[in-house]
Amino acid sequence: MKNLQVAVTDYGFPNLDQEKNILTPLGFEFVTGQCKTGAEVAELCRDADAILTQWAPVTADAIEELNNCKIIVRYGIGVDNVDVEAAKRKGIPVVNIPDYAVQEVADHTLSLLLSIVRKIPQVIEQVRSGVWEIAPCRPIMGLQNKVIGVAGFGNISKAVVKRAQAFGLAAIGYDPFVEEGVFKQLGVEKVDWQTLFSRSDILSVHLPLTEQTKHILGADAFRLMKKTSFLVNTSRGGTIDTAALIDALTGGEIAGAALDVLEHEPISPESPLLRMDHCIVTSHCAWYSENALLRLQEYAALEIKRLFTGESPLHVVNGVGK
Repeated sequence: MKNLQVAVTDYGFPNLDQEKNILTPLGFEFVTGQCKTGAEVAELCRDADAILTQWAPVTADAIEELNNCKIIVRYGIGVDNVDVEAAKRKGIPVVNIPDYAVQEVADHTLSLLLSIVRKIPQVIEQVRSGVWEIAPCRPIMGLQNKVIGVAGFGNISKAVVKRAQAFGLAAIGYDPFVEEGVFKQLGVEKVDWQTLFSRSDILSVHLPLTEQTKHILGADAFRLMKKTSFLVNTSRGGTIDTAALIDALTGGEIAGAALDVLEHEPISPESPLLRMDHCIVTSHCAWYSENALLRLQEYAALEIKRLFTGESPLHVVNGVGK
């Protein structure tokens, strides 16, 4: 009887000990790569029974080449590197891991929010250069009774709202897939898309990247925002039209932006965003803590274990097997 095979298309972890501890006792052998193209994915994964993938492009052509695959698991929340419809046509469930770093991303969101509103980087730079002011970088907005608006109302968004409310912020939110009662339970007012932009003093983005959400935050959206408002994005960079954001920041349509995700990563050293005092960029690291890293690997392997021990995966995103 041949062993089962799990193919790991690519990974940035120090090792795969977590996955091996869970799957090797089930008879899995590991094949690993650092695939950059769909062709490389197809070559590595052709005979795999299960696939773990982080950033590699699991394209429709690659999926068509799969002979034995029963499940594709994405290390992370977004699945935009996997052609989920192609997998669905082939009857392969695509699974994500939405719950491994909820608290870390929420913490990072609030860190960015506080840094951009309180102008922490600018103040630090002033102090380092010998400028000591007890009311620096004026004006700085107080948070009490200001409004945080959340675009999307999933687990991370809810965790962000809970933290923001502790700072005295009122919360509004938009998510057409969530009932108004769910918003009310957390003290959040459900609003429409236009109201979200026009009322928010801080807009925090928590959207997946889909055909519908790509560039959903563009010139029209920024024109609706207050000139004193701030934008924070820790979800998917492609939800924001980068050129439109640069124009909005340059033209003073919004007061600032704090971004952990970019439309194109890594960000170009020549990007105007890196030369703006009122823009903070971090390196898609909101998810990271050592604990979250281990949880991500463990939870991904457990999804494969569930399927191959007769259970259903917890987080199928393309409806296969539900």
